[in-house]
Amino acid sequence: MEKSKGTHAELAEQFNKDQSRVDWHDETLFWIRNKRDKAAGKIPEWEALREQASAIKNNVLSNLHTYLEDFEKRALKNGIQVHWAVDAAAHNQIVLDILKQHEITEMIKSKSMLTEECQLNEFLAVNGVDVIDTDLGERIVQLAKEPPSHIVLPCIHKKKEEIGELFYKHLGTAKGESDPQVLTAAARVHLRQAFITRRAALTGVNFAVAETGEFVVCTNEGNADMGAHLSEVHIAAMGIEKIIPERKHLGVFLRLLTRSATGQPITTYSSHFKKPRPGQQMHIILVDNGRSTQLGRPDFRNSLKCIRCGACMNTCPVYRRSGGHSYHNAISGPIGAILAPNLNMEKHTDLPFASTLCGSCTYVCPVKIDIHTQLYKWRQVIVKKGFADPAKAAAMKGMEFTLSSPARYRAAGKTGKWILKHVPVMVNNRLNAWYKHREMPAVPITSFRDWYIKNHKHD
Repeated sequence: MEKSKGTHAELAEQFNKDQSRVDWHDETLFWIRNKRDKAAGKIPEWEALREQASAIKNNVLSNLHTYLEDFEKRALKNGIQVHWAVDAAAHNQIVLDILKQHEITEMIKSKSMLTEECQLNEFLAVNGVDVIDTDLGERIVQLAKEPPSHIVLPCIHKKKEEIGELFYKHLGTAKGESDPQVLTAAARVHLRQAFITRRAALTGVNFAVAETGEFVVCTNEGNADMGAHLSEVHIAAMGIEKIIPERKHLGVFLRLLTRSATGQPITTYSSHFKKPRPGQQMHIILVDNGRSTQLGRPDFRNSLKCIRCGACMNTCPVYRRSGGHSYHNAISGPIGAILAPNLNMEKHTDLPFASTLCGSCTYVCPVKIDIHTQLYKWRQVIVKKGFADPAKAAAMKGMEFTLSSPARYRAAGKTGKWILKHVPVMVNNRLNAWYKHREMPAVPITSFRDWYIKNHKHD
């Protein structure tokens, strides 16, 4: 897949060249956010559920090693083969080794943001293994040679006409066909052959239960089930934070997950995998890839509570108008901007600044992650580490110099007023990023200080 290159601001500027797409993207995602609000409003105990889910995850993060060991012991007893991967490279090699063991060169895969994070498809392609993504949205972006732009709605950035053109090119549909039902039917026929013929299937993991050694995969299309049930080898890829203590806790998370993600009352398929069927091998790979590091950061450990619902993306005014690819990371949006610097701080210094800090992401998070607070804290870490953008750092130093002195502040105000009145081109130009998408304010008749002195001189 072609990865986005550039900073968030540069990539967002590219996305914003198509104003109609930006408006449509913004409106569609906020429509989903409104569906989330309506679904949540129908449950009187919604806030209690959020609090309980957050508390369960707190317990998990404080006892992660114990729950993982319990899960491994019970999964092995169930007949599941358990593997541990310290990072993305180890995860990818384990998958390849399993496939080589069975002389398999073709695999199907349902949605797994962890494998996107590890860039598994690219690794397997280099090593002679062909992978077909079976989630419809994932298959669309795979055909387009693009990464997903949203963790729940991978092709939300594409219009139906563009998908029709892709299917005409790759699946042989009629030229100009854009009817979603027709395109979906064509994809179903295309994928059916892969389900029937491919001997290995990889799924993600939404939840793993330490008490029973089982794992749960949630989908709306049933593609994970098709792959897992028809395959000779089922591989499940799981971030170590996906563990929950007991099966009864699923009742909390399943009620929160889909309502937060799409406004549905429940995921269409919540499938439990506890043991392989006769003649099948089942493997699960427990992946760290920086999660232990994040766990050791007190200010950021709560980000590991994330259940990948995408609600923070659907509500974020920056994400909605900049597009998921502008985040140049497998997981985009506000939660991605917290997770990405943990993996590579220098590469992702721009992402925590791609936020208004309005707090809407924190408000909708079903597990009560303090997202906007963590974004602000990442900014502080990045600046202290010396990774901040030099131009922004210089601007902040200039503001500090100006605002720390009343005399300098008054002089700057008078100068700014004179420039806006007599030489506005010094401000209203393409070098001013603020001016690109906004009208500059009218020149004030008088400053607040002068107005106050005039009207309150006898106070």
